Amino acid sequence: QVQLVESGGGLVQAGGSLRLSCAASGRTFSTSVMGWFRQAPGKEREFVAAISGSGASTYYADSVKGRFTISRDNVKNTVYLQMSSLKSEDTAVYYCARRRSYNIGSDSSAYDYWGQGTQVTVSS
Repeated sequence: QVQLVESGGGLVQAGGSLRLSCAASGRTFSTSVMGWFRQAPGKEREFVAAISGSGASTYYADSVKGRFTISRDNVKNTVYLQMSSLKSEDTAVYYCARRRSYNIGSDSSAYDYWGQGTQVTVSS
């Protein structure tokens, strides 16, 4: 069983920064691909970023590339999403998730455990 708990969301002005954290339980964290997704009101959940178990490989949605950075600390069982140059269109509930396979990917159906989400609101 894996539990994921996100934190770090909040209200920020456009152009500002936030760092999201996702604390994970479970012994398989260090070998698991982890991802961040987001869902804006009235829209489908969309992929944001993913990171391999070792942290050596990362993958980003085009909409956040160059502005967001995903990282992880396998000692603390935590994955992070550093968000910079935030835009109003980044406003959403952000979820972290664990991928059931070892390859990095953006398809949400391949992620089997999800956190409860944390709200990020960017004011323009």
